[in-house]
Amino acid sequence: MRALAVLVCALGLCGPSARAQPGAVTDADDAALRRLIPKADTFELVETESRHFRAYARPDADREPQLIGLAFFTTDLTPRVYGYKGRITMLVALDLGGTVTRVRVVHHYEPFGYFSIDMPKFPRQFRGKRVLDPLEVGEDIDGVSRASITVEAATRAIRQGARRLTREFLAEQAASR
Repeated sequence: MRALAVLVCALGLCGPSARAQPGAVTDADDAALRRLIPKADTFELVETESRHFRAYARPDADREPQLIGLAFFTTDLTPRVYGYKGRITMLVALDLGGTVTRVRVVHHYEPFGYFSIDMPKFPRQFRGKRVLDPLEVGEDIDGVSRASITVEAATRAIRQGARRLTREFLAEQAASR
């Protein structure tokens, strides 16, 4: 089946977002990223060790865009973190210093998600948390009874992904100086 999909795209029979060029962001990802990082003008997909997006703002029309943030899907950076029924896909935005600016739950199969991670309160509590913060359920993240596996897994995916991306980004910045 996968071979058929590759052949269809190679023949140019699939839509433009399915044939995205390296560094290009699909239309769906662009829309999700704009909701997460509204100050950004453009986004770039970075396919390094940690697949992520970089958000750029253009302060003036005649100046180069400036990097203002990073974003990642938890399933890209923490693919082995599972909730009760499977992986939980969240889109997480960070500033350049490693502070979580926003989290959006994109998809999950969790039976108790409707009263735990789907509630606006869950992703909101990560705003302003730094990667150096504990990011532990019961410590600085509120848990939900009867959905502890779901909440623990979602929190772990955010914590591990944010720390990994921040570490790699800061190492890259230090190496380029």
